[in-house]
Amino acid sequence: MIIDDKTYSILVVEDNLSDIAKIQELLEELFFDVEIKFAKNFEQASAFLSSDDKFFDVVLLDHTLPDISAKVLVTEMVDKVLLCPIIVLTSVEGVDFSINSISKGISDYLVKDGLTAAMLYKSIVCSIERKKIFFSYDDAKTRYSDLFHLSPLAMWVYDLGSFYFLDVNEAAIKKFGYTKEEFLKMTIKEIWPVEDYPIFDAGVNSFSQYRDNFKKRYLRHQKKNGKIIDVEVQSNIIFFNNQKAKLVMTNDITKQMQHINTIEDQNKSLKDIAWTHSHVVRAPLAKMMSIIDFMKESDRMPAEFEDLLNHFFASGTELDTIIRDIVKKTETINKIEGK
Repeated sequence: MIIDDKTYSILVVEDNLSDIAKIQELLEELFFDVEIKFAKNFEQASAFLSSDDKFFDVVLLDHTLPDISAKVLVTEMVDKVLLCPIIVLTSVEGVDFSINSISKGISDYLVKDGLTAAMLYKSIVCSIERKKIFFSYDDAKTRYSDLFHLSPLAMWVYDLGSFYFLDVNEAAIKKFGYTKEEFLKMTIKEIWPVEDYPIFDAGVNSFSQYRDNFKKRYLRHQKKNGKIIDVEVQSNIIFFNNQKAKLVMTNDITKQMQHINTIEDQNKSLKDIAWTHSHVVRAPLAKMMSIIDFMKESDRMPAEFEDLLNHFFASGTELDTIIRDIVKKTETINKIEGK
């Protein structure tokens, strides 16, 4: 006896009364809560499956029905269901039949002769779980496709062996100016500036390309019109159409780099000005103040010029203080940049 707390809703599509009785007996033997609907032909089964108020966990399908050809039965029935797995019940035992049926979308097939409750239960549970996994995987592929193709950042997939593009998103097409057809005839090296080829060659020949997933890199890429842009790149190894490939996401940081370069140029100019003040301006200032000091100490200097010399000396001292303050601020900038 097999006990299962879940309530299963099962559609049995069978036209043979003795087989219907046997299937019902096997299901009752399992001692699980089950709701069974019987359809004696394809038309009745279609009516059940198209009903908005009924969802089945599994369909048990006889491989031959009176109102439809056996050649198209499986295909037509698969079209009628979505999440619901189909288990074919057959009196035919053969590898060709099983492969052909599974290739058309069924989850499992069971031979009626010798069928036991345990075999039926295992097939039902496994088929339901396989279907869940399949749709989870299918849903993941859909999410990947949405994230890839709808991303505002340029993204592409390339083959790790040949470096040819396998797929690109719309953002990459707009950013670089190539059509998708042009991209798929190119290698990723072709969007690198020629002068950066040594960096590319060193990177693809390094094991880091297989190890450093999600690590940010800062590179340069070249558009179709020849314009070179700065990019922040992140990548990850994936399997794409059964090929080992790399998924790449790029962010154009050209404006940010230009802003940083402008700030660095301004800082350099500030350093040059500070150096000029501390070395070029300060030298003649020191000489001037020495001369004033000498004149103040001289006995030959008329008394009426003493106040004027004091004003000159005070102004020179003030100017020296200003220059020292500029030099200190420049040293502070140097320390911050050196961290």
